[in-house]
Amino acid sequence: MKNLRRSVSVLLAIALLAGTFTVVAGATESAPRRRMTRDAITISAGDHHTVALKSDGTVVTTVQPTVVSSHGQGNVSGWSDIIAVSAGRSHTVGLRSDGTVVATRITIVNPGIDSQRIEEIDYGQSNVSGWRDITAVSAGLIHTVGLRSDGTVVAVGDNFNGQLNVSGWRDIVAVSAGGFHTVGLRADGTVVSAGGRFGGMDQADISGWRGIIAVSAGNGFTLALRSDGRVLMAEGVNPTGIDVSGWRDVFSISAGLFHAVGLRVDGTVVATGQNIYGSHNVADWQNIVAVSAGLLHTVGLRADGSVVSAGEWAGDTSGWSDIMVPWIIIEPSSTD
Repeated sequence: MKNLRRSVSVLLAIALLAGTFTVVAGATESAPRRRMTRDAITISAGDHHTVALKSDGTVVTTVQPTVVSSHGQGNVSGWSDIIAVSAGRSHTVGLRSDGTVVATRITIVNPGIDSQRIEEIDYGQSNVSGWRDITAVSAGLIHTVGLRSDGTVVAVGDNFNGQLNVSGWRDIVAVSAGGFHTVGLRADGTVVSAGGRFGGMDQADISGWRGIIAVSAGNGFTLALRSDGRVLMAEGVNPTGIDVSGWRDVFSISAGLFHAVGLRVDGTVVATGQNIYGSHNVADWQNIVAVSAGLLHTVGLRADGSVVSAGEWAGDTSGWSDIMVPWIIIEPSSTD
C-alpha cells in the first residue's frame, strides 16, 4: 500500500504538470478549497463493460451478460497493486504501481444466437507485458497506448489507420486512445494526434489548440479541455450531433462512441450526442468526482466511492463501493 500511495503521488505530480482546476463550488473566501487531479483514472466505461479500481489496489469489473461472456469478468480477479484502469471495446488495461502494465481480453457473445461466442480478433492490443516506466494507460477500440515517465509514448494493437504512429512524440503528459486514432497532450498545452481522417482527425484539425489541460479521444472525434473550463472538439467523421460549445466550468471530459460527457467543478455532469438507451440521462447526478462515456452507457463515481450509471451495457454496478476517488488536495483558506 505504501508503494501504491507513492506511485499515485507520482501520477499527481504528472497531473499537476498538465494543469489542475480548483473546485470552488460551495466554497467561500474563508473556506478550504479542493484541487482534484483529472488524470488518475479509477473508473472506465468500455463498449460492453465497466471497470473500476478499488482503494486497496484491486480491480472490479462488470459486463452486460447478454452481450459479453462472464468468462471475461474474472480475468482481473488476480490483479493487485493497480493505480489506474482503462476499458476498451473488448479488453481491460491496468497500470501497476511499479510502472508495469497488465491487460486482459473479454469474449463477445452474439445476442442473436444463444450462447454462441464470437472470439474477438486479437490485434495484439493486450500485448503490454514488456512495458516499463509507464505512468498512464488508455485502451481504445483495438489498440492500447501507454505514457512513459520520460514523456514518450508506446502503443500496441491494430495500426491500419496509423493510430500507433506515436514513436516520435515527446514531452507528452497525457494520452487517450479512441476508436481509430490516438491523441496526446504536450506539456506546453498543445495537442498531437495519430490516426488520420478515418475515424480520427489529422494534425491540422488541432494544430491551433492552445492552453489545453486534458484530452479525450472518442470514435471519430476528439475533446479537449481548456484551462478556462471550456471544451473544444475536432471531428474526423460525423459524431452524431455532439456539441460542446456551450459547456462551461468543466473539470474533466470523456468521449464515447455516440456521446460525450463532462464533469463540472460543482460535481454535476453534462452530456451531449445521441441519447441511445438514455446514455446521457445524467442531469440529476450530484457529488460526482469522475465520469466515463462508453458505447451506450455512462458511469460516474461519487465522492463517497459509490458508482452511478446511465444507459445500457454498463452491467450492474449498484453494489460497488470503496472505489478509489481521484486524489483531492485540500488547500487551507486564505485566512488560515
